[in-house]
Amino acid sequence: QVQLVESGGGLVQPGGSLRLSCAASGSISDLYVMGWYRQAPGKQLELVARITSGGKTDVAAFVNGRFTISRDNAKNTVLLKMNSLKPEDTALYYCNAYLARGFEYWGQGTQVTVSS
Repeated sequence: QVQLVESGGGLVQPGGSLRLSCAASGSISDLYVMGWYRQAPGKQLELVARITSGGKTDVAAFVNGRFTISRDNAKNTVLLKMNSLKPEDTALYYCNAYLARGFEYWGQGTQVTVSS
């Protein structure tokens, strides 16, 4: 089993910043891709950004340079630093982990609300 523990969501004003963190534990010797997805009310789940164990990243177009994803393989953690947040970034953000053996896991989600 794999556990993903997220932290760092909250309420921020437009233009502000937040940092999301996700720590993986359990049977993760072949942890390959870690990333973040989000789902806004009434909308589909969408990729925000993901990063492989080798450091290759895949970032959604809407990020437009505002977010940075990074990873600490030794600590099995992934960080998403979000700057210049907009109201449309309001969503439930989920941590995702994909193992090389083909299994995928999700965190519980952390709420990000961008509002004045």
